[in-house]
Amino acid sequence: MRHGKKHNHLGRTKSHRKAMLANMASSLIKHKRISTTLAKAKALRMYVEPLITKSKNDTTHSRRTVFSYLQDKDSVTELFRDIATKVANRPGGYTRIIKLNNRLGDNAEMALIELVDYNEVYGKEAATEEKKTTRRGRSKSTAKKADATEAPAKAEATAEAVVEAPAAEETKEDKGE
Repeated sequence: MRHGKKHNHLGRTKSHRKAMLANMASSLIKHKRISTTLAKAKALRMYVEPLITKSKNDTTHSRRTVFSYLQDKDSVTELFRDIATKVANRPGGYTRIIKLNNRLGDNAEMALIELVDYNEVYGKEAATEEKKTTRRGRSKSTAKKADATEAPAKAEATAEAVVEAPAAEETKEDKGE
């Protein structure tokens, strides 16, 4: 029975899997996004999100705990200095997995895993996009009142357009002669 065995073994021994996830987590922290297979990205998310949560509390104990997972001094420094300040108010969900095309050689499902707060594409789009007000259908009573007031205005506008159109044609003919 496999009760309580949630992690994906990824076809590796425990030591190889631990080293691989530590290296991938260090790369993710340094570069803010990496491209890998979908299975590894999902395993990496489960590995790195608790470390980011632990980095919010900057104590010697939490630094040593995170270092025991990552085994990279530069990554730990980057995590506690830069990333922890950006994710301080976020209650979780620090990473995003975006599926990519399959790999050409073996048709493996590829994915891009990135830190959510460091994505410039989505952040700029949301910041520059202005709030648009969309008008939905009106209630029936309001629509009837609006149609009654708009009908005479529309008739006057079309009559003025008809009156102006022949005058414009006459001026063209006058210029030609």
